[in-house]
Amino acid sequence: MTDPDAQTTDLPVDELLRPDLVGPRIAAATGEGAWTDFTAELIAGGKSNLTFTLRSDAGELILRRPPTGDLLPSAHDMAREARIQQGLASTDVPVAKILLSETSGEDLGVPYYVMEKVDGHVIRDRLPEGYAEDDDDKAAMADAQIDALVALHAVDQDAVGLGDLGRPDGYLERQLRRWLGQSEKATDSVRADRLPVLAERLRQDMPTSPSSRIIHGDYRMDNCVVDPDDPGRIKAILDWELSTLGDPVADLAQTVLYWGDPDGPEVPLIPSLTTGPGWPGPRRLLDRYCAATGTDPEELPWYLGFATFKFAAIAQGVATRSEAGDMAGQDFGDIGPQIRELVEYGHSILDTRGA
Repeated sequence: MTDPDAQTTDLPVDELLRPDLVGPRIAAATGEGAWTDFTAELIAGGKSNLTFTLRSDAGELILRRPPTGDLLPSAHDMAREARIQQGLASTDVPVAKILLSETSGEDLGVPYYVMEKVDGHVIRDRLPEGYAEDDDDKAAMADAQIDALVALHAVDQDAVGLGDLGRPDGYLERQLRRWLGQSEKATDSVRADRLPVLAERLRQDMPTSPSSRIIHGDYRMDNCVVDPDDPGRIKAILDWELSTLGDPVADLAQTVLYWGDPDGPEVPLIPSLTTGPGWPGPRRLLDRYCAATGTDPEELPWYLGFATFKFAAIAQGVATRSEAGDMAGQDFGDIGPQIRELVEYGHSILDTRGA
């Protein structure tokens, strides 16, 4: 997995990862004694849980653990995240192999897991040199991203042992309540007065969800490992923290928001690579998904408005944790104005519904 943004900042690795305890566990799980002595780098782009590349004479692996500080209820569940990927391993959904899932918290005080490092590109705000240089390659990357999402939403959750991943009914209502409640914890620097108003508009005009499916909840380009030889192939989907059973169209809308629109606002915390020249617009993603799944496009404005609401609340939480020093030194700058602009964009999308 090639990540040009890996950070080598001075981190309290002994405290965050406890190599003296974690190393022997990895060595036992892999059968490679060299893992008793490893080095670690924080991978940039992790806005919630902390993701590290581990290196030893045995190679490279990936470790994920929660951030430091007080954790929100039900958030940062590493055991759950590992279990989802283990359940999907037998499906058409590309996931990394889980090598170790430590759920007791004995080593680090919190659960963590270790997975294989998949060979490929993690693409954030720029393409690797010489990669996907023509428009056809960029279109293939867009199509691959949607096709993998379609594959995920086609999975029978009961057949893969994930039928208890979440409650099958009432997803949208719970999401509105959850993220509105979490937004109330935001610091003044990122508070958006019109966010509760947006939530109320969404609540009053809520559509009927299709059948509940496994959703990713944070699906975007930099949560995928792309084949280094084929831009139209995704080798693994990463970062399953927000995965649950829920409304698949909401999952699609979140992906489209992350993809970006040249005519819309900049989405805070998310690279804007795909709004540049040569990239297909969000309509291609929406049309491809609807064609593959039979989704009614008439309801898409509500879902896109919901996506702006949800991500505004997520961004508030990230910024609030960063200000509290709970993101391993990551500083995302003053994103309050972007969050407020995003909320206004959500209102404008809802204004088009039925127009």
